[in-house]
Amino acid sequence: MSVVLEPAGLEALVGCLRRRGFTVVGPVERSRAIVFDVIESAGELAAGVEDVQDGGTYRLRPRGDGALFAHTVGHDSVKRFLFPPALAVWRARPADDGSLEIEPPPPPPRYAFIGLRSCDLHAVAIQDRVFLGDGHVDGDYEARRRDAFFVAVNCARAGGTCFCTSMGTGPHVQGGHDLALTELMDDGGHRFLVEAATDRGRALLAELPVRPAEDGEQTAAAAQTDRTAASMGRSMDTDGIRELLQDNPEHPRWADVAERCLSCGNCTLVCPTCFCSTAEDVTDLAGEEATHTRVWDSCFTLEHSYVHGGSVRGTTRSRYRQWMTHKLSTWIDQFGTSGCVGCGRCITWCPVAIDITEEVAAIRADDLREGLDAAT
Repeated sequence: MSVVLEPAGLEALVGCLRRRGFTVVGPVERSRAIVFDVIESAGELAAGVEDVQDGGTYRLRPRGDGALFAHTVGHDSVKRFLFPPALAVWRARPADDGSLEIEPPPPPPRYAFIGLRSCDLHAVAIQDRVFLGDGHVDGDYEARRRDAFFVAVNCARAGGTCFCTSMGTGPHVQGGHDLALTELMDDGGHRFLVEAATDRGRALLAELPVRPAEDGEQTAAAAQTDRTAASMGRSMDTDGIRELLQDNPEHPRWADVAERCLSCGNCTLVCPTCFCSTAEDVTDLAGEEATHTRVWDSCFTLEHSYVHGGSVRGTTRSRYRQWMTHKLSTWIDQFGTSGCVGCGRCITWCPVAIDITEEVAAIRADDLREGLDAAT
């Protein structure tokens, strides 16, 4: 059953979550971009702005209204909270009795996330399979993920680099959430259609100032999502993509993209599903404390594939091929799904506008051409 929440009711929503002991995180405007950050009030959410995105291009522009979720995704994602860029796994200090005292990290907050899009919920589900899905469970991720509360948003518009419809991950919220909002701004005013997907979502909704949704509002919400799906900025043909990439390790396109790629790692840093990490051990100058820290890593660095004697992937060509083939092909072998959710971040935030959908299309076109030539 859908209900309607007025914009002022979002403050009550944030308040209910905070009273339940959650640290509330939502999309805010920082340094002319949309990022996720801790909020204490709904008034801190980014309002009245939308993003303009294309390959290597991102900017915000005012809308002249109070829309809270007219923007799409920025470079940031909730991965930063569930899988932190740097985590002090332990600290060691000498105890008074001469033994070594090991200090584990403090317990993480209980997070409640507001404003997640369907693509990012799919990204969380993918990381769940990485960190929780087998016998090797990441304890920190499990602690952060266990009680997380998700307030999702159905997208009112598609960004210039979005291709979630191609990946089957949006724009309509499909699961993994407690509450789902659809922001409506029409002749009926500014309001949110709200649907609860879990018992705790329904319990929270019972404390909010809502009214039953009218048939016309539900129709308007569905039509809005349909328009978003029909206006994607990009598309990707995923039919047989696993085999396509595995069968073309020497395709000339890898060299072509290597001439443009800077190996900066931006695509892996903004990707909501990339999970590579490395470890750093640091001892203070006084020799009184040592810290073992897990930090994000990228397969675009030489050190990522370093073994005794050198790096296995010594060229930009091999490193880009590793990233894209893993993301779209061998990830399926590992985890049963693609590692891409179609959010478009890797396209927008690539300094030289390398486009993963364009690269797949180029390899596919040559593969089809070779097949036709062989058939004739």
